[in-house]
Amino acid sequence: MNAMTESRQNALPLLRRGCEKIYTERELCEKLTRSASSGQPLRIKLGLDPTAADIHLGHSVVLRKMRQFQDLGHKAVLIIGDYTARIGDPSGRSKTRPMLDDTQIKNNAETYFQQASKVLDHDPGKLEIRYNSE
Repeated sequence: MNAMTESRQNALPLLRRGCEKIYTERELCEKLTRSASSGQPLRIKLGLDPTAADIHLGHSVVLRKMRQFQDLGHKAVLIIGDYTARIGDPSGRSKTRPMLDDTQIKNNAETYFQQASKVLDHDPGKLEIRYNSE
């Protein structure tokens, strides 16, 4: 039995822990099986809009889940919403989503990465940072 097959057998119980419900469990099992068969890791993505200097406690739940995927051999992808932060709330109704300039966005994105790296494995083979402006 190779490491990917063994990892797949142990993956589902670990990934279920802490979740109320996995809505597409059958699809997840299929993806894990294909990943194990091909040796190609899954890419697990999370988008964060850098509208403030710090991520909040609620992000820790999804970051821990992403770390579990990393520990099982998959790749986490953080998508920084730099374009979204630049726009803010175009209706002007939300003071929590103001338009930010490039310097604020860059600084916020850097602190997000530093904070997320406390949970995620930031090895380049296990973590990829992308920007939605790409």
